[in-house]
Parts: sequence; structure tokens; C-alpha cells
Amino acid sequence: MDDAFFTSDELAQLRAHGIVIFAGRVIFDAAAPMSAQQLAAIEAAAAGPLPPALLALWRLTDGGALDYDLTVRMNGCEEPVNIAELFGHGAQGMRDLPGWLVWEREHGIDPPAGAAAPGQLAALPIGGFEDTDRLYVVTAPQHQAGHVLAWKQGLPAAWPHAMHEDGLATVAADLESAFAALHLGEDPLAPAGDYFTGQALLDYLDERHGDQGLDLDLCDKVVDFYRRALVDWRSPLAEGRLAEQPELVRQVALRHAVASDDAGLVNELATAGMRFDAPLHGSALPVDLALAHGAYEAASALVAAGAPVSVDALDAVEGAISPELTRELLARGARPGVQAMARCVAFGAPAAAREIAQAYARTHDDLSEAFDAVRAELLRDLETSLDDARREAAPPQSGEVLAERIAHLRDFAL
Repeated sequence: MDDAFFTSDELAQLRAHGIVIFAGRVIFDAAAPMSAQQLAAIEAAAAGPLPPALLALWRLTDGGALDYDLTVRMNGCEEPVNIAELFGHGAQGMRDLPGWLVWEREHGIDPPAGAAAPGQLAALPIGGFEDTDRLYVVTAPQHQAGHVLAWKQGLPAAWPHAMHEDGLATVAADLESAFAALHLGEDPLAPAGDYFTGQALLDYLDERHGDQGLDLDLCDKVVDFYRRALVDWRSPLAEGRLAEQPELVRQVALRHAVASDDAGLVNELATAGMRFDAPLHGSALPVDLALAHGAYEAASALVAAGAPVSVDALDAVEGAISPELTRELLARGARPGVQAMARCVAFGAPAAAREIAQAYARTHDDLSEAFDAVRAELLRDLETSLDDARREAAPPQSGEVLAERIAHLRDFAL
């Protein structure tokens, strides 16, 4: 139980530092509770009574911040939904709850909760991130009141493997279950990358301890509680029970294998009976995601384990891929294209580029012209980025990387 983890005195200290606990999750930068008048005004705008869990949340905090992972199946994709902000009164910008209520009346997402009376909302926006991701609680009593929905904005077609149309999906049947779905895919104390979930909360705790005097032991206790949301895939894998676990557990294990470029873990997952044929991030299959991360050891292990290869797999290359892996991807159905070829050259993989060129030339007679056109376009983009980096005084290594890619493209000859 949450109440047993912290003493009442500790909870009071945390509240004084803008930290509250709701449904097993940590909310930070938390505001004071919502007033009775504010609650009444929101209920008047809703199509039905406010669900008890939503009332409990708003009686605890009138807005705040969350730092967890959430993935929802949406439009056939495995979509990460960013719920970094809980909306509230008096908040600025995208956290302004009254502003969102006005926006919903004028532009609403038309959730499946159905129509409400004029001026009333069938679902209330309670959190999200900027204007791209939002969480709603259904209030229409005839349409699954209390259900929590996630909405996500589609991205332009230029974004590979992203949803290209807006999506709406159910997260859970109630708010407590939706909070339970918030999880940590990686341990924030041992992250797999430079940017990770948990970074914002850890920074907040550091600031409250260093500048505001929050007790260090209590900070550590908050981190311990926060880490209870960490998805444990290691224990069931070691005990031979991974196949029995929920899909989320298996997905988190595979995402870790890709993020850490761990071919050995991929092999363990394959031995444990895991399938690699479902989207892992957006519409990206595991091989696509590994290539986009430059995780070529993991990608090779996935291919060897029989993971399907998308026709556009080579378009996702993000690093110096080997010619051997390139040949294998081509043999498994990846399309040879001059765009992928140019990216390989820029990333310092000329041998891989030549593998693609040979495959392309078998079915096309415009290799030189097509490649030169794509190379010229990529050069222009890189040169513009380099000029911007110099003008904005970006870190020297950024300019060095761009200059190196430009040199690779200029020096390459078919």
C-alpha cells in the first residue's frame, strides 16, 4: 500500500516540496488541491458526474508533472504517449486546464464517448504533452463513464514509422488502472541512453534537496518508491516464464535489447519463445527499430532469429552498417534505394552503399543519375545544418560530425 511506504510526516514534507502520491505513482511540481468551486465549475461543464478517482486526484493536486512511460496500441501501431503534464488552474501555457476546456468546446476530439448536451463535454482533458498527446476521462454516463482515453496527433509522412493520422485509444477502464499502466521501461539509476524516463524527476529532487532543503534520505525514499514502477522482465526470463508474461513485459525486454545493442539478449529472448513480428515502436518492427538506433549487433541477431525485414528497412539506417548485414537485409526483402545508399555513404559505410548499389542496378538503369541527385540534396541539407550549428555556436563535436558526413559524400565514387 502507498500509505504504508511513507509516514504521514514524510507525506507532509513531500507535499511542502510539491510531491504527492496518487494511485502508486509520483506526481511532482504538484499544485495545491483544487477548490470546491473549481470542481463544481468543471462538473457543470461535464456531461455527467466527475468519476470518484478524478475527484480524488484533483482534491490532491490541481495539476503537476509525471515522468513515466506509457504505450498504447493505436491505429495498429505501438504508440508511446507522453503524459508529462497534469492540467490545472493557474498553470501557464499547455498546462492550463480552463484553457483546454474552452478548446475542447470549440475543437473537441469527438471521442467515442458520444455527444453531450451543448456546452458540455463527454470527456475531460486531464493531462498530456504540449498539443500532441492528451489523456481524457470520459464523463458521459451512457458511454463508459470513468474510462480513460489517450489521444495522439499524427505526424507528417516524412516521419518514418510514425502514425500519420490522429489516433484515439482506451488506456484503462478507470483512472487508477490508467495510472497503473504508467511504468518505467528502464531503470533511471542505470539508464541505457543519455536521455531517459526519470531524468526530470531526478533533476527535480536534486533541485529541491540542493536549493530547498528536502531531506536527502527522503529523496532517496521517493526514488525507491518511484522505481517500483520498473517493469521486471529479467526475473521471468531467468526463470523461464517470459512467454507467460503480459505483452508489455516482453516488449520492454526487447526494447532494452535494442537500446543496449545486445545480441546475446536477443538470442535469449528468441530461445524463450518470443516472437519478433509485431510493431515495437509506432509501426516499426524490431529490425526497423534496431537499424534506426544503429544497433547493428541486435539487428543481426534479430535477422538470424527469423525476424521479418520490412521492405523499407534500409531507409532507417542510422550509422555505419556492415556490408554483411546489408547483404542479409537485401536477401530478406529490403528494397535497395539510392536514399539508403546515400545515407550509408554519409555515415561512413561505403561498402554497404556499394552492396545497395549492386542490388539497385539489377533492376534499374539510372543508378549514377539517381544517386547523384539524392547525394546533392543530402549535401545541401547537411551543409545548411553545419552553417546553422556554427552560427548558433553548437558544441564543436556537432560540427565535426556534420563535416565528416559531408566529406564522406563528396569523396565517394561509384
